[in-house]
Amino acid sequence: MPSDSPAPELKPAAPPRELSAEEAAFSVSPADLGFRTTAELAVTAGWVGQERALAALEIGLSVAHAGFNIYVSGLMGTRREPMLAEILGGLTQDRPSPGDWVLVQNFQNFDQPCAFYLPAGHGKQLRRDLEELVEDLKRLLPETFRRETFEDEKEQLSDRYGHEGEEIARQLQQHAREKGFAVQFNPQGGLFFIPLKDGKPMEPEEFEKLSTEEQEDLRRRERELSREVKSMLRRQQALGRRLGHEVKQAERRVAAEVVGPLIEEISQRYDHQEVRHYLLEVRDHMLDNLDAFREHPPSPGPLPFAMMSAASAQDGLVNYEVSVLVDNNGRTGAPVIIESSPTYRNLFGAVERMVDPSGKLVTNFTRIKAGSLLRGHGGCVIINVLDALSEPLVWRALKRTLKSERLEIEAYDPFALFATTTLKPEPMQISTRVVLTGPPEIFQLLYFLDEEFREIFKVRADFGYEGDGNDGRPSFVAQVARIVRDEQLPPFDAGAVARLIEFGARLVNDRRKLPSQWGEVADAMREAVFWCGKAGEQLVTDVHVGQALDQRIFRLNRIEEKLREFIRDGVLLVDVDGGKVGQVNGLAVANIGGYEFGRPSRVTAAVAMGTHGIINIEREAHLSGQTHDKGVFIIAGYLRRTYAQDFPLSLTASLCFEQSYSGIDGDSASSAELFALLSSLSGVPLRQDLAVTGSVNQWGEIQPIGGLNYKVEGFFATCQAVGLTGRQGIVLPIQNVHSLVLRPTVVEAIRDGQFHLYPIRTVDEGLAVLTGVQAGGIEQVGTLHWLTAQRLRTLAEGVRSFGAAALPPLPTSVGEAEKPTPGVGGERRL
Repeated sequence: MPSDSPAPELKPAAPPRELSAEEAAFSVSPADLGFRTTAELAVTAGWVGQERALAALEIGLSVAHAGFNIYVSGLMGTRREPMLAEILGGLTQDRPSPGDWVLVQNFQNFDQPCAFYLPAGHGKQLRRDLEELVEDLKRLLPETFRRETFEDEKEQLSDRYGHEGEEIARQLQQHAREKGFAVQFNPQGGLFFIPLKDGKPMEPEEFEKLSTEEQEDLRRRERELSREVKSMLRRQQALGRRLGHEVKQAERRVAAEVVGPLIEEISQRYDHQEVRHYLLEVRDHMLDNLDAFREHPPSPGPLPFAMMSAASAQDGLVNYEVSVLVDNNGRTGAPVIIESSPTYRNLFGAVERMVDPSGKLVTNFTRIKAGSLLRGHGGCVIINVLDALSEPLVWRALKRTLKSERLEIEAYDPFALFATTTLKPEPMQISTRVVLTGPPEIFQLLYFLDEEFREIFKVRADFGYEGDGNDGRPSFVAQVARIVRDEQLPPFDAGAVARLIEFGARLVNDRRKLPSQWGEVADAMREAVFWCGKAGEQLVTDVHVGQALDQRIFRLNRIEEKLREFIRDGVLLVDVDGGKVGQVNGLAVANIGGYEFGRPSRVTAAVAMGTHGIINIEREAHLSGQTHDKGVFIIAGYLRRTYAQDFPLSLTASLCFEQSYSGIDGDSASSAELFALLSSLSGVPLRQDLAVTGSVNQWGEIQPIGGLNYKVEGFFATCQAVGLTGRQGIVLPIQNVHSLVLRPTVVEAIRDGQFHLYPIRTVDEGLAVLTGVQAGGIEQVGTLHWLTAQRLRTLAEGVRSFGAAALPPLPTSVGEAEKPTPGVGGERRL
């Protein structure tokens, strides 16, 4: 366009479409809910919108083969494990109750106790039967051994073996006399050989008077006699052993008449081959160890010795105890266990040790304790995956157990260096489903990095955060009533429930949806109950719910208020009135940990002649995330497609979020950046009383974004702090209209004409709203695209005239084709 030609008249745009207060508002009428208070409602369990996750849980619990363990993702909040346990309990309530697990002594290998799986209730019964058996035998066997017939039998055995012993002693005396010696017995049990002379003991003086040959002969005869005495003593010892054996056999025969019938009576109560075989081993061991049932007189020694004697007697009887590891007596349905602390001991069990009277660490099979995997046999155990991965040795042992479906209880106590006994019960075949809860990112990592994980956890139950708002409303209301009942809260009236529905839709950023998880809704209910009680009322109303929601904001919005104060005082430069070239208000969402709010930022564009393309200043300062960088590249693509079809796109432009000193990410400001750039190129000012949000694609279509409610409310609060003019508002993607669940103050301002919402589909519609000028086309004189194309053509011709070599390079320039800078992140989402 010749420089001396008159400036073309700009073509005004048609008035933009504006949302009415009714379109911008989302409200639920209490009259539409069909009840007055939650006290009238029947409480039903419902998980509308979670059909996929429920189907996954059902298949994981129903398939009996190994590997169908479950990974649950998507459940949120501190009560996710109890909520999951409630769901699993409903799915398993009709299943048969599992039996009992017991441990007994292995009389063939005392280091490997035997494990039995018995019908529910039989574990305690077997323990009582063995306890009663031991008590009966402690009373009956001593009485039996004191009976006259048994004493007579022992006396006869003693007499018979006594005569044989006397005969051996007589033979000893005779042999000694034949050798010229007399035998004298020492009170301590030893023997002395006294030489004889003339049938009388020889005095020492007489021995000294003997000649050397006589003394040597006497010593020789003494040695021969010693050899004969040793042989006779061995015969006497063998005689004593035979006597002891026959006495024991007699005792065993007499005791068997007592023990056998009692064992047989117990055995008839159990239709379990392993138990009957065990009882036979108990009988044989008892008959072989009758000393454990004898009456032990009080020890005259000091107290520690008496304690050791009592402990020794008890050790023998421990062998006949029954350790009930798992007792399911009275249980209905399969167990569902939440293991909140999945340590090795808590999951797999433990072999506990104790200090005996001598100070040593010892144990026995009654000190073995079951873990949650054994207690969950026939049902399921819920574990947090992050806890399981962080506990030493748990993850590998868990995978090994689930692959084999065999549980091994081992001693895991690296600090017990002086333990004298190590037990390892025989492996137990279990059918326990493990349900891991955790974030989806951990599932992805384990699935691709741990080959065994995908074979063990074949089922994934992914819970969604939202459900259909229409079909799910009855379920939502029923869930509110259920929380009221379970937590014994005051009843909520229909108005309060309507506010909770609106709050739920706001949580999921969609008025057509409702949350299917209840952490934040339940917290809002509890806070509403607090304000209800503080007001001295017995019924929670919409006023109390509104007060709870407002107080949530008040407690956390100090930083938000401070930023508005900075904008009002001119510390942060944001214009909310007038018009400027190359400048527009962008909107960001800041998250300060548990609280999100929208804040406006001034987005500026500066254009100059050059060939460096679009420079993203945030990226150059390493403050830009990858998604934001992508948005800038898309802007360059839009410029090439729209304007550079018959001339090269030659410019140097910079985009900047002014007074932004923290990380920034997201592409929802890409439309605002494009509007600022087009304004700078065309020279047409943009309205500063409007803020813009929405991403853009290379075809010029405006795309939906997140956090719209925070952005609208944040800009409205900013305008309110500076001063409402009646022209201020937001330009937003039309696809986001269903996301609007605004606070009542914003809706009232829209209704009063103090604030405006302009939905747009394309960049052209946005330009019309922001400039009041038709976007038109590059061939339509007086339109914004025509002005932009003319400026770009002029810049291209200028580059050709001056030559690219004459333009100084930028040391850190970011061309359109350069790769993204690594390591750039952001805390703020746009």
